[in-house]
This record gives sequence, C-alpha cells and structure tokens, in this order.
Amino acid sequence: MAAPTPEAIENARLKVQQAKARLQALEARAATLSRKADARRKIILGGLILDAARTGHWPRDLADLMDRISRDHDRKAFDGWQLHEEGAQDG
Repeated sequence: MAAPTPEAIENARLKVQQAKARLQALEARAATLSRKADARRKIILGGLILDAARTGHWPRDLADLMDRISRDHDRKAFDGWQLHEEGAQDG
C-alpha cells in the first residue's frame, strides 16, 4: 500500500470538518425543534388551565385536563410527551 499523499490527508481533513459542521447543524436544528415543541405544549396547557379557571371545571389530574384538548393539531403536540421527561429536573 502506498503512503498517503499530503493532498489525500488534507482532503480527508476537509471531509471530517464538513461532516462535523453538518452534525452541528443537525444537532442545532433538533434542539430548536425541541424547544419549539416544548413552548407549544406550555401554551396549550396554559390555555387549558385558563379555560378551566373561567368555567370552574377544574380537573382532578393532568389526564383530565389533557382530555379537554379538542383540536387534533394540539393533541399531536403531546404525542410521545411525558410529564417528567427523562433527564428533566423539577424546579
């Protein structure tokens, strides 16, 4: 096997840097989408709580409150969501 040329080494370095940049961009996009989904859930739950306060229909627990979500688009915001997400801290 022939020794790698300086050009081949530089080419490989460039590909690694490009791959790292793509990875960072994907991770940043995933984090942004996660924050947006979290904000949407908070807005929806806040609206449900305000509605419950106005109408006097206080839920027994979160499941009762979640049952009041009437729009499919809003329900989808909670697909796969758990109250205490793994790694989350109370506070």
